[in-house]
Amino acid sequence: MSNNNFLQIIQQGFRVTVGATTSLVETIQDPQKRTEALSQIQTELEQKTQEWSQKGEVTEQEARRIIDNLISQRGWQKKTNTANSNNQYSSSSNSSENSVQSDLEELTEQIIALRKDLENLQQSSD
Repeated sequence: MSNNNFLQIIQQGFRVTVGATTSLVETIQDPQKRTEALSQIQTELEQKTQEWSQKGEVTEQEARRIIDNLISQRGWQKKTNTANSNNQYSSSSNSSENSVQSDLEELTEQIIALRKDLENLQQSSD
């Protein structure tokens, strides 16, 4: 990087800072600009909230699909009582609950190991 480019970057950063500060002061001093800025921020926040909600829904569905696939590969079946309007899960005995709990713990450990492997792969590719 040449010395001239470095100075241009510093100068541009300074100008951006001064311009942003000036805009902020103008917005604070002018009630109309302040109202417009707050309205714009609120609109953008609502849009982002909707976008994040949609992404969260898609991610939740993908996670459910992955868990369901893992469960079906293990030969587990969901036990639900469809006669009950609250869709409560039925339980057959304490031993089956313990088995499910230990299987969930094992899956959690596998997910943690996969995350660590992924992080290591990402670090090694950088």
